[in-house]
Amino acid sequence: MFLAMKELMHSKMRFLMIVIIFVLIAWLVFILSGLGNGLSTLAASTFKTMKADYVVFEEGSQSSMSKSLLSDQLIKEVELLPNVSAAAPMGTTMATALKEQSTKNEDKMDIAIIGIIPGSFLEPAIVEGESLSSGNPTGVVVNSTMKDEGYNIGDTFQLDGTTESLTIIGYVENQTYNHVASVFTPMAEWRKITFAAPGSDKGVAGPVNAIMLQGKDIAPDLINSKLLNTDTVTRAAAVQGMPGYKEENGTILMMLAFLLAISAFVLGVFFYVITMQKTNQFGIMKAIGASNRFLGKAIVSQVFVLSLTSIVVGILLTYGTAAIMPKGMPFKLETSLVVTYSVILLIIAMLSSIVSVRKITKIDPLKALGRFE
Repeated sequence: MFLAMKELMHSKMRFLMIVIIFVLIAWLVFILSGLGNGLSTLAASTFKTMKADYVVFEEGSQSSMSKSLLSDQLIKEVELLPNVSAAAPMGTTMATALKEQSTKNEDKMDIAIIGIIPGSFLEPAIVEGESLSSGNPTGVVVNSTMKDEGYNIGDTFQLDGTTESLTIIGYVENQTYNHVASVFTPMAEWRKITFAAPGSDKGVAGPVNAIMLQGKDIAPDLINSKLLNTDTVTRAAAVQGMPGYKEENGTILMMLAFLLAISAFVLGVFFYVITMQKTNQFGIMKAIGASNRFLGKAIVSQVFVLSLTSIVVGILLTYGTAAIMPKGMPFKLETSLVVTYSVILLIIAMLSSIVSVRKITKIDPLKALGRFE
């Protein structure tokens, strides 16, 4: 470590260039991970935060709410099955909110209407206002982001293209679905909105999109065998079944994978070139008794210090960038993500130094000094 630090202090400009490159790589990795996590949260936070363990869909729906249609009469049956502690219906539909007495397109806002039973375990915590009530079918609780768009408690908005109007009675936080704000409404009102067209419910009694289950060690195969035409999956699988969710996250992960692979190559080349430039110095040190292990530890220590410094600077830049990002930007940087990618970057840097260490072990002192014949 002493030798590594002495060289770092002596050749500041040379190593500063490596640090700058590594900082930019780390910065980009953290930014991409934050954007990917933000998009993931925006697409499915309502599903991710709900207190459900399993989801019962219609068979053949591919775990998609929009493709599934079940009868709420199945709820009583599924509650009697082993390990099921609670069951509650849920429905989703996309809509456009329009402020009352407004015909301007800029006043329209895309929303996701989530139908639930008031007071069930699916109802999120209210941060302001009142909870849902069966006695107030048109009263809804909405994601707090609608407040930024001018939708306040007590306001009534119309659903574009329909005669239905809803009144905001409360706010919830971190509730989005398919990248838009979630609007929670009593199940009866959701059915009224979703199945306004005659026959759109396909004759299903008490139609719902899915039945959410609470309980540990639930056997999906048992539920599917007891309830005809059903497909029971975990909540995580239901999230993956959302339209475009898997493809969106796959794209971000592929970009991160390529970035990490490129960073490994770039760092490896940098350290290898620096090692090649010091062949004579290493030859002299080996000639006076320095072992391969001693020189290898010096290289690894150097890489560790440079990498750790670069990652810390990259983290600080990322948090600084997050602080000035527009409020509407889907960026969410979690500590677990920062730690995970920091460790990955550090491991990549350490592995990239192996080529340099191996080169040192093959240096012939006589050849390095120009005395090899």
